[in-house]
This record gives sequence, structure tokens and C-alpha cells, in this order.
Amino acid sequence: MKPDPRAHAEFTVCDPAVGTAGFLVAAYEWFNGLVKGSMDRDLAKRVRKSTYFGQELVARPRRLALMNLYLHNVEPHIELGDAIYEPPTRRGFDVILTNPPFGTKGANQAPERDDFTVSTSNKQLNFLQHVLTILRPGGRAAVVLPDNCLFADQAGEVFKILCEDCDLHTVLRLPRGTFTPYSQGVKANVVFFTKGVPSETVWIYDARTNVPGITKKDRPLTNEHFAEFEACYGKDPNCGSKRRPEASEHDRWRPFEIGEVRKREFKLDGFKWLKEETTDDADDMPEPEDLATEAITELDAITKDLNAVLALLGNGAGA
Repeated sequence: MKPDPRAHAEFTVCDPAVGTAGFLVAAYEWFNGLVKGSMDRDLAKRVRKSTYFGQELVARPRRLALMNLYLHNVEPHIELGDAIYEPPTRRGFDVILTNPPFGTKGANQAPERDDFTVSTSNKQLNFLQHVLTILRPGGRAAVVLPDNCLFADQAGEVFKILCEDCDLHTVLRLPRGTFTPYSQGVKANVVFFTKGVPSETVWIYDARTNVPGITKKDRPLTNEHFAEFEACYGKDPNCGSKRRPEASEHDRWRPFEIGEVRKREFKLDGFKWLKEETTDDADDMPEPEDLATEAITELDAITKDLNAVLALLGNGAGA
């Protein structure tokens, strides 16, 4: 994502679901390593005091985020509040890096926000709409989303708007168990987009199919899991102006024209081209806890869809 504060004098990086500020710390450490700690006085002051922003719902993680960045000699602006249900900040950001919280906790009703085109109680889809609001024109974002956000009720509506307002150029399908042990069984993706131009081609990298699941001890997540993806992604963080490697039949890297995405009603979970190879090796099977959590997640999504159908039927009967 290359969050380089030297791009212009008001460059900002934000995580609207900041937690303990892991993404902001990583963004700062990447830049500090790039310049080898050498900055002129004005740049150093701007990086320290007016580059890194975030928002956190819970007071204790916010305090940890502030402390975490302070220990890196950064004085961030981290608001305490609800990024979804409260009015958004008027400030726009150049780079947004965020992993909205998984699950349905706190997602009781659709927020009443004029800037949200799609009314939904899906927390992750609302975070995606929030990112669209606070991202500056020309700004870029990387957002971690669980699989159900690619096929859930109203996912197509949100991604349709995203593809019209932004260049949704890349989707990274993460390996199984990426968030073990914190969110066991959750299948997730990273969506990358640049605001201001409509999508023409969506490239998908499948880092999941036929890849042994991640475990805490025996098969931990490493940089090697993403080395090939980084090479395919290329050096341009906006990915709009550079030629990308061509795909072959067996590649994990495949482009889909926006017409194909439209035919699938903007639901990105259906783009699968690698055949899953079955294995009898118990060591390569997901942990029972992962399987159970995955089943619960899928059943929860199905239950929501069925409740939506019942609500529509009830409204029809009433009419």
C-alpha cells in the first residue's frame, strides 16, 4: 500500500477500526525503514503529529493504541466512538488500512446515515461504506473482510457501488486459518481499491485453495505465504497504471472484467477456478474448532438471509 507521507503535505493514514493500532504501527515502521530514520525537521514533525489517525469503540484498546504509537515516537489522533453509528468525520484520508471486527456483535440495526446508500445491519458491509465516505478522491484502501461479505444479503449492492465509485483492482483470498487463534475458522479476504475511477478489471489471487491451513505452532503464517501475491500485485500501490503479470490456467492469479462481475451481481465469492484437491492426510485437515466456527459463521449468514425472506413475505402478506 506504500503509505508514504512524502506524497504531499497533508498526507494521512487512517484505520477506522484501529484496535491497538497494529496497522498504523506497521505503516509507520514501513516508512521509517524506507527513509532509514532520516527526515528533515518539518517532515519529522508532520509524521509525528498529523499523519496517523484512527477510531476505536472501546476505551481500553484505544489507550493501548495511543501507548503503542507513542512508544514509536508518534502522537496519533485516535477518536473514541462508534465509526458506524455516529456521524463521520469531515476529514478525508489518503490511505486506509483496516480490519473491521468479525462477527455480528453490536450489529443490531441498520445505521441511519445519509452517506450510506445501502441500508443493512451487516457490520462489515457498513464499514466498507464508511471507508468509501472517508477516503479522499484518489486515495487507496485495503480492507480485510470475511467471506460472507462477498456473498451475504446486500453484498452485491455494496460492491456495485464500490465498483462504480472506485477501482476495485485486487482481491486477495487469504489462507484458511489466517487469524488463528483469534478468529478460528473464519475465511477472509483483503479487498484493495482506489477511489475516483470506476472498476474495469478485478484481479483475484487465490492463496487458499490447496494451501494447508494455518496453525499456531506447526504451520504458522509467514511472509512466504504472500511472496508470490506481492510479485503479482506489482510496485504500483494503485495498480491502475502498471501492466500486471498475465495469468495461465493453473495460476492463482486471475483477472475478471467488470462485465463478468456484473453478471454475477457483484458477488465475488463465485470466482473460483482452482480445483480443490482432496487429501486423506489428517494433518492437513482443519482443526475441529476451525470447522465448527466456520459452520457457525455460514449458518449465521444463512439465517440472516432466511429472516430477510420472511420479512419480505410478511410485508407482502400485510400489503
